[in-house]
Amino acid sequence: MPTPLDPVDLTARLVRCNSVTPAEGGALVLLEQVLTDAGFACTRVDRGGIANLYARWGKRGANRSFGFNGHTDVVPIGNPDDWTVDPFGADIRDGFLWGRGATDMKSGVAAFVAAACDMVRDTPPDGAIILAITGDEEGDAQHGTTALLDWMAAQGEAMTDCLVGEPTSPNHMGEAMKIGRRGSLTAHFTFHGVQGHSAYPDRAKNPLPAMARLMDRLASHTLDTGTDHFDASTLAVVTMDTGNPATNVIPATCRATLNIRFNDAHTAAGLTDWMQAELDAVAAETSIRIAMAVKVSGDSFLTPPGALSDLIGRAVQAETGRTPELSTSGGTSDARFVKDHCPVVEFGLVGKTMHMVDEKVPVADIHTLKAIYARILRDYFA
Repeated sequence: MPTPLDPVDLTARLVRCNSVTPAEGGALVLLEQVLTDAGFACTRVDRGGIANLYARWGKRGANRSFGFNGHTDVVPIGNPDDWTVDPFGADIRDGFLWGRGATDMKSGVAAFVAAACDMVRDTPPDGAIILAITGDEEGDAQHGTTALLDWMAAQGEAMTDCLVGEPTSPNHMGEAMKIGRRGSLTAHFTFHGVQGHSAYPDRAKNPLPAMARLMDRLASHTLDTGTDHFDASTLAVVTMDTGNPATNVIPATCRATLNIRFNDAHTAAGLTDWMQAELDAVAAETSIRIAMAVKVSGDSFLTPPGALSDLIGRAVQAETGRTPELSTSGGTSDARFVKDHCPVVEFGLVGKTMHMVDEKVPVADIHTLKAIYARILRDYFA
């Protein structure tokens, strides 16, 4: 009988690839070889200096195609002297596999690759299995999953449903799956006045009161009190700067930045319009010219509870004994791009140590995750 693909060994081999974003580091080369050997048709979809891998088993245009999405790029390690292990050594000790990306999310990729390879070898499904793996999730995300989805659309490739393998549980394996994510936008404001002597404020035009007034108006506003599946939206002023070291000078300019994490009661466009209206009001009240630049990471989205979340929930309960909560918490993920292609849900490991020094994952959880993904595939194609 063929030996099942060991997800722990594959995780270790991936962790040893120094793939700090945007470097490929050998991770996708390794996966392409593993998947090609298992019978997947693999295509590198590189764009903008970013490496991406598309792998499909089964016919193009199959009636049903289940997709997995994940990433092999990792965040920087920080000060290497703060680590008690080699960040790219993939040491296994005390029941954990240690190293950068062990949790976020090379173990998740290894688990769904191993589950898919075993499935097509042992019980070939009536349909297609698609793996869309990027090297640009931790970076700007401009040429990663978006590049894969653009290429798929051009080639007539499609997923019917997709599971993103990001860590989703706060404390224990199987606690939560994510059926949506909040949107995120960052707004940068520049306030233009006229520099002058602080003893003669009538000869200057101080932009600081306008900045304080606008930031207070925005931060004091209640965006909403939450929706059926989301907590209340949040707005945080993250910096207010003048760059002015002198106490006898009124500065000519000052700047402020805020970040909004918003639920499905809002859109980025609607929030931008609201901020512009508040800006215009303060500018009129103070005669200070104010410029705003908005960067949108993504709008909020929700995959309504239904067949896909039920499928995943049953598999998680069968393998862990826990019924996962339907969550929309956390930051952004590449699911914000996949949701425009097909229904998408996220499920993966406990995320406690992701992005931390001495990142680690329980070895047992990697095996459990593979078992969950394997059960999802079996049930999906049953």
